[in-house]
Amino acid sequence: LFPENINTEQQSVVLVKRLLAISVSCITYMRGLFPESSYGTRYLDDLCLKILREDKSCLGSLQIVKWIQGCFDALEKQYVSGFFTFFNGTITELYQFKFKYKKKVPQMDISSNHREFVTGLSSEDVKQASRLLLRKLYLLMQDLGPLPNDITMTMKLLYYNDVTPKDYQPPGFKEDASPGDLLFSGDPVNLRVGSVSTNFHLMKVKVTTDKKRMRKADSSLIHKNGPTEISHQGLDCEEEEEEESTKINLLNLAFSQEEVIGPKKKRKVSEPEKLPLNGRK
Repeated sequence: LFPENINTEQQSVVLVKRLLAISVSCITYMRGLFPESSYGTRYLDDLCLKILREDKSCLGSLQIVKWIQGCFDALEKQYVSGFFTFFNGTITELYQFKFKYKKKVPQMDISSNHREFVTGLSSEDVKQASRLLLRKLYLLMQDLGPLPNDITMTMKLLYYNDVTPKDYQPPGFKEDASPGDLLFSGDPVNLRVGSVSTNFHLMKVKVTTDKKRMRKADSSLIHKNGPTEISHQGLDCEEEEEEESTKINLLNLAFSQEEVIGPKKKRKVSEPEKLPLNGRK
């Protein structure tokens, strides 16, 4: 399921891509979006994973697979800063994936008489963090109440503007055509699922859902500043800004390209070329 070793940048990219694909598959499966035929089965220790595959009999699942593949392209180029998917025009559930890229700086082994370099995170540590992230996501999905029957699912990508060409769009995506605020329907709970860090990448996962949909809340997942706190700018912010966010029911994902917050802020946004999701299982 994961690369045997995660010592190179390419191996790290493979891991992050698989984590993203498995996580999105988990979300769609546990939220009952597609039929069983749209999924393959893999096992992670004793955890049964359902992973989306190209099911030509289900156009909705086929579209999601293409969107994920488009995100892979942006990940490989180190352009994408955030990936999120949500349900309905007024958001009822939001899944956020944040990506950072590291410049690997070897560390000197001071215990040696020679100028040797040692690696940072071990492959086993990374794989253990990956297992924990997926388990927490699956457990969270099991605790969420059902979605409305008439839901629509979509995805958007955010970028690091200082390295991303202005005309770049990954396969299956186009420039975002709906700038402005997205309303969250209900009383939002911001949940930190976890993160996985390699010597080359960092991936963080958060979930925002309606408080009423939480059957039982795991206090270790709820944002420590309060259950209704959502960053004003969603994925378009740094961790320090997230800690300073205020209590709001309006989720501003900062899609407008005309607003200026800082020289290195992530402004470019892509949306899928098509937004279908018909036929829940």
